[in-house]
Amino acid sequence: MAWALVATPALAVDPFALRDIRVEGLQRADAGTVFGALPFRIGDVYNDEKGAAALRALFATGLFKDVRLEVEKDVVVVIVEERPLIAAVEFTGLKEFDKDALLKSLRDVGIGEGRPFDRALADRAEQELKRQYLTRSLYGAEVITTITPVERNRVNVSFNVVEGEVAQIGEIRILGSKAFSEKDLLKQIESTTSGWLTWYTKSDRYSRVKLNADLEALRAYYLNRGYLEFSVDSTQVAITPDKQRISITINVSEGQPYTVTGVRLEGDFLGRDEEFKQRVTIKPGAPYRAEDVAETGRRFSELYGNFGYAFARIEPRTEIDRAAGRVAVVIGGQPSQRVYVRRVNVAGNERTRDEVIRREFRQFESSWYDGRKIKLSRDRIDRLGYFSQVEVDTAEVPGSPDQVDLTAKVTEKATGNIQLGAGFSSAEKVTFTFGIRQDNIFGTGNYLGLELNTGKFNRTIVLSTVDPYFTVDGVSRAIDLYHRTQRPINSQGESYRFITQGGAVRFGVPFTELDTVFFGIGAERTTIEAGLLLPNSYLLYREQFGQTSASLPLTLGWQRDGRDSALVPTNGRYQRFNAEWGVALDTNYLRSNYQFQQWVPFGKQYTLGLNAEFGYGKGLGGKPFPVFKNFFGGGLGSVRGFDQGSLGPIDVTGAYTGGTRRLNLNSEFYVPVPGSGNDRTLRIFSWVDAGNVWAAEESLDFSTLRVAAGVGLSWISPVGPLKVSMGVPIRKFPQDRIQRFQFQIGTAF
Repeated sequence: MAWALVATPALAVDPFALRDIRVEGLQRADAGTVFGALPFRIGDVYNDEKGAAALRALFATGLFKDVRLEVEKDVVVVIVEERPLIAAVEFTGLKEFDKDALLKSLRDVGIGEGRPFDRALADRAEQELKRQYLTRSLYGAEVITTITPVERNRVNVSFNVVEGEVAQIGEIRILGSKAFSEKDLLKQIESTTSGWLTWYTKSDRYSRVKLNADLEALRAYYLNRGYLEFSVDSTQVAITPDKQRISITINVSEGQPYTVTGVRLEGDFLGRDEEFKQRVTIKPGAPYRAEDVAETGRRFSELYGNFGYAFARIEPRTEIDRAAGRVAVVIGGQPSQRVYVRRVNVAGNERTRDEVIRREFRQFESSWYDGRKIKLSRDRIDRLGYFSQVEVDTAEVPGSPDQVDLTAKVTEKATGNIQLGAGFSSAEKVTFTFGIRQDNIFGTGNYLGLELNTGKFNRTIVLSTVDPYFTVDGVSRAIDLYHRTQRPINSQGESYRFITQGGAVRFGVPFTELDTVFFGIGAERTTIEAGLLLPNSYLLYREQFGQTSASLPLTLGWQRDGRDSALVPTNGRYQRFNAEWGVALDTNYLRSNYQFQQWVPFGKQYTLGLNAEFGYGKGLGGKPFPVFKNFFGGGLGSVRGFDQGSLGPIDVTGAYTGGTRRLNLNSEFYVPVPGSGNDRTLRIFSWVDAGNVWAAEESLDFSTLRVAAGVGLSWISPVGPLKVSMGVPIRKFPQDRIQRFQFQIGTAF
C-alpha cells in the first residue's frame, strides 16, 4: 500500500522535468539498447505522449515480452520482461526435406537458434513448414509445434511433422481443343498422371509453378503452329477429400490458324538491310511460328552486337487479317547508341588465376563492343575444361551510356587431385590406379600429371606436363616420358607383350582462333617380348628386325576446334589430324589419323553427335609397317557391341593382330536424364556405330564393315568421363566376338 501511494502510472501524468531513468528486469539485453530506444533523456520534459512512444519503441525491438513504465516523482522506471531466447530448433518425422534446408527457411521468418522467441513467429514458422510441404504435393502434412522452457530463460522449439502420403495427379483434362487431340497436347506438358517412372521423375506431383510452366508450354505449342490468338481461359484444380488425388482441368480457346504473308523491316538497320534479311528465319507461306520470330530477333540482336550496338531494340509486331487468316510480320529495329567496353571483369574463380581466363578473351578493354569476339571469348574459356559453367554478362556503366562492362562468370570444377584407388571396366577388368594429376595446377592453366595404371592389358607409367602458353603468343609445349606395357586383348592364354619406353616434346602453334598446328620429336624403344601363342606376323617381324626396335618419330598435327564446349559439346565442329613419321634408327614408317566430329543441337535439350575417324599406316624405305604400331577396332571408342580390339585381321594362330587401316563411324543422340537438375553432363543417348580394321594386303572393303546399335549413359564423373553402353550387332561375321555391355572411365567419343 505504501508503494502504491508513492508510484503512479506512467500515463495520465502532468508533464515534469525528468531527473532520472531506471531500467529493471534486464537479464541478457544491454541497458544501452533500452536507453537508445527511449524518445526522451534526463532533463527532458516527460509527458503522456512520450511515454506512449517509449512503449511502442521498446516493443518494436522484439526483445521484450512485456514493458511497463512507472513514474516515481520525477523518475521514470522502465520495467521489462525479456522474451526467452531459442536454445534449439528440432524436427521429428522428417523424410521429404533436409533438416538444414528447413532451418534456413525458418530463419527467414524469424525462428532460429539464439533469436528471441515469439509465439506469433512460431505460428508463422508452422505455416511456412506446411507451405514447403505443399510444394512437394504433401497436402495432408501436419505440423505440431511444442515449446519447452529450459534454464536461463530459454526455450526449445520442436516441430513434430506427420508428412502423410504424396498427393498424385490422377487426371489431367484439356478442354476446348479442336485442331489437336487431347492426347497430343498432354505430351507437351511436364505434368503427368502416375506411371511406372513417376516415382523417379516426380512428374505426377502438382505444383502451381509447374502448372504455370505447362500452360506456357501449351501456349508455345499453339503459337508455333499459327494460332496467334490462342488463350487459356481457366484452370481448375480439385483434390479429393482424403488429399491423395488431384485432378486438373485446363480450358482453352484456340482461335484460327494464320499463315505468314510476308516479312517487312522497319527502322534503322545500319544500311545493311540485306545482311539482316539473310538472318530472317520466318518463312512466308508457312504457318506463323513464334519460335521463328524469336530466333529472328535473336539473330538481329547478335548482328547489331557485331557492330558495337549492345543494346539494340528489336520489336516484332503482327498485322493480322482475320478474314483471310493471314498475318504479316513487321520487325522494327533501332540500334540505340554504339558502345565500347570499359572494363572486363572475372568472377567466380577461386583457384584459377585471372590471367588464365583473361588471356582467352578476344574482346579487349577500351575497344568497340563486338558480339562475335565476346562469343568467341566465352567459347575459348569454356574449351579450357576448367569450368562447369561459363557466362559473359554485359552491364551498362552508370552515367556513361556509351560504355559497358563485361563480367566473365565461371563455376569451377575439379580439375584433378591425388588419386589412389581401384577401377573396373568391361575390357580391363580390375585395375589399380595411382595418379597425381592437375589440369590447372596452382591455377596457372598448366597441366602436370604422373599416372600409374595396372590394367590387365595395358600397364602405363606416364609423366606429362603441358604449358598452354609457353610463349605469350599462345604457343604450347608438352613433354611426355612414358613406359607402356601392352598385352593382347584376346583372352586365349597368350603371354607375349610389347614394352615401349620413350619420351617426346611437342609444340602447338595457333594460326587462327580455331586452328592449331602441332609438331614435335620423340625417341622410343619397343621390345617384343615373346611368350605363349605369339602371332605369326609378330614372330616374323621379330625374326627380321630383332627383339628390340628403336625409332626417332617426328610428329605433325593440326586441330580445328569450333565446339561450344570441350566438356559437354552441343554445337560446333571438331577436326584433328596427326601424322607420325619414323625417320631414323630401326624403323621407317608413316602413321596418320584423321578425326571429324559434328555436333548438332535440336532445341535446348537434345544433341546429335557425329564422329568419323580414319587411320592409315604404311612402311617406308622398303621396311614393313611396325606391328606394334597397328590400329585396333572394337569396343568403346570404336565399334561398340563388339569385344575390345577384336575387329580386323586374324592371325593364323587365331589372334587379333590389328591392321594398317582403320575406319570408325559413330552417331549419338543425347537427351538429358530426367530429374538430373543442373548437371548438364549426365545424359542418356542412343547410338549407331560402324567400322572395321584392314591389313596392308587387304582392300578397303566397306561390305566388311561391322555395324551395331544401342543405348548408353554418359557422365563427366569426378574421376573422369564415364560411358556405359548396351548394344546389339546389326551386321556381324562368324568370327566376331560380341560384347553387348561395355563401360569404362576415361573414354571419350
